[in-house]
Amino acid sequence: MDATEQAWLAAYDPRAYTPVAVTVDVVALTLRHGRLHVLLVERALPPYQGRWALPGGFLRAGEESLDDAAARELAEETGLPGTAGAEAALSRIHLEQLGSYGVPTRDPRMHVISVAYLAFAPDLPDPRAGSDAAHAAWHPVGDLDLRPAGRSESAGAPADTHGGGVGGSTGSTGSGDAGGPAGAPYPAEPVDPAEPPPTGAPTPIELAFDHARILADGLDRARAKIEYSPLATAFLPYDFTIPELRAVYEAVWDEKLHPGNFHRKVLSVPGFVEGTGSTTERGGARGGPRARTYHAGDARLLHPALLRPAPGEPGPEPSRARIG
Repeated sequence: MDATEQAWLAAYDPRAYTPVAVTVDVVALTLRHGRLHVLLVERALPPYQGRWALPGGFLRAGEESLDDAAARELAEETGLPGTAGAEAALSRIHLEQLGSYGVPTRDPRMHVISVAYLAFAPDLPDPRAGSDAAHAAWHPVGDLDLRPAGRSESAGAPADTHGGGVGGSTGSTGSGDAGGPAGAPYPAEPVDPAEPPPTGAPTPIELAFDHARILADGLDRARAKIEYSPLATAFLPYDFTIPELRAVYEAVWDEKLHPGNFHRKVLSVPGFVEGTGSTTERGGARGGPRARTYHAGDARLLHPALLRPAPGEPGPEPSRARIG
């Protein structure tokens, strides 16, 4: 650095600019009892005291990167640090940046920009609330109603949301988990939060800040990404069976898949899974031979992709390589 630049930096006053803050929020997904769950924390302090939110917190400016901050927050809320096997468990978590969210009014304290992350993990323990949370819990995704009130799909993603859901949508590809029925748009009419849900509807939950939108984007990303990448294996232990892998796809997509079609499709994708040469210790629940075990292969992308069955599709179409 030359003398001119050093002098300029010495005179630089960051207070001349309006301050903003940066946080990280994590959409952490795992399978528990065969269902897709998301980690939520109950806020212990204002704003939104007593409301459920995604785990996250402020970036430690000058001390850590965004990735490090997301990993720290996830580790704290899952209660892994200090436990036996914590390092091995954390190494199995897939963590990737989901998007950035910067509506000036999204946080009542000040202009806070959130960088959201998506995490896939196998068999995470019961969570432990961090220093700023009253409680932490895994919530079944299928039990939540995450529709942003009054937003129609035609509105698209907000202008300052970057890298969110696939195609800029916000959870509209779900099967009632994060929007309407599979493939259906959000209703254009505002939703009355005081109106009780119909019998059998998902339990409404009102997340703090704009976390409903972030979570919907995370689900959208997860559902699409396991079509063309091997990340479904991140939900499983190192060795697994094909039925266990199918259970991941069924939970994330909220779709029942044909066992035989799925088995043949998985084994036809080069590098997706590799056989271990071993079998399970026992046969299936109804008896029969012991299942062969596999582990993740070296493929980074699945070709051909495992496409999610289209809504109302009567059966698999070989030309489209769908596996329903």
